[in-house]
Amino acid sequence: MDMIYTKKIGMAIKFAAKTHNQYQNQTRKGKVIPYISHPLTAGIILALAGASEDVVVAGILHDTIEDSVPEKKVTAEMLSERFGDRVAGLVLSVTETDKTLSWDDRKRQALEHVAHFSNDSLLVKSADILSNVSETVNDYRNHGDEVFAHFSVPKEKMIGHQLSVIAAILERWKENPLTEDLLSIEGELRAIRAE
Repeated sequence: MDMIYTKKIGMAIKFAAKTHNQYQNQTRKGKVIPYISHPLTAGIILALAGASEDVVVAGILHDTIEDSVPEKKVTAEMLSERFGDRVAGLVLSVTETDKTLSWDDRKRQALEHVAHFSNDSLLVKSADILSNVSETVNDYRNHGDEVFAHFSVPKEKMIGHQLSVIAAILERWKENPLTEDLLSIEGELRAIRAE
């Protein structure tokens, strides 16, 4: 019988927890909720979607390169050594690699990269956006527009980018097992933008 909760998944959870919480006490924007809740949610979404072990692991690790601190910098080589080339490649594919760029330039590049994603990268990105946007929608229902004060860009720009990413994912892979979830959250975002 194949194991479901594998050693590799356990190692990924530990690695992500160290990167986001132990080394920098990272929290979700405007909250005291530990950041690790986001990559764990992405991993759960991927597992429920029937993704392979490597894709689930990549979902758990997807922000480790992008969000690691300089003194504990996570690299693709480090991920490759611990989790394999496939996992490292998937994480790197969804990573914004140049944090010195402006928000607009980073998000434009990230959106352009979606056109070249493999289905597995699209799946990781889908889980990432579902986790993030669902949380934003829920927070908006509870706190209104003040939720957007925690972001570096205005509400309209943030929602516009999220809608663009969802549209790019849906356009790129029609058979994505997370299509219904993406369409649902897209509708909720459009409703918030209209308010």
